Amino acid sequence: MAAFPPEVRPETGPKKTLPPQFRRTLVDYYTKEPAGTIIVDTQNTYLYLVLGQGKAMRYGIGVGREGFTWSGTERVTKIAEWPDWNPPEEMIVRQPYLPRFMAGGETNPLGARALYLGKTVYRIHGTNQPQTIGQSVSSGCFRLVNPDVIDLFDRVPVGTGTFGSRSLQQG
Repeated sequence: MAAFPPEVRPETGPKKTLPPQFRRTLVDYYTKEPAGTIIVDTQNTYLYLVLGQGKAMRYGIGVGREGFTWSGTERVTKIAEWPDWNPPEEMIVRQPYLPRFMAGGETNPLGARALYLGKTVYRIHGTNQPQTIGQSVSSGCFRLVNPDVIDLFDRVPVGTGTFGSRSLQQG
């Protein structure tokens, strides 16, 4: 793992805690989007799960670095627990030292859970690097700390989401 770039390498040493603004929290959130919608605010590095009645669960996220941001609309087509990682070909071209496959587990860059967005290479996934939350460091995916992605995973069923630059809607 030491040969991997910092954005892929798991954090070592004492566990770091998230700054308060990036901790999962129930917030007032008024939107016309229905309950079950996920709204991704890349500029402020938050992901909101709309609960309805003016409430949402807010999660701090890490987002794509400059040149690796994504917008559009997709459906959540797959979810996985402790997913295996197969870096997309585009990523291997940029970083040829990456492994072609890494089994799921605590050192895997996808973390504890992943929500796959359509047929794209983009995902909402966990991370073993809490220090990256609130940062623009990924190759376009949205990362949450493992406890938060597990919480989101348990709330968002397969096949019921539509992802957009502004929202991910269930239903």
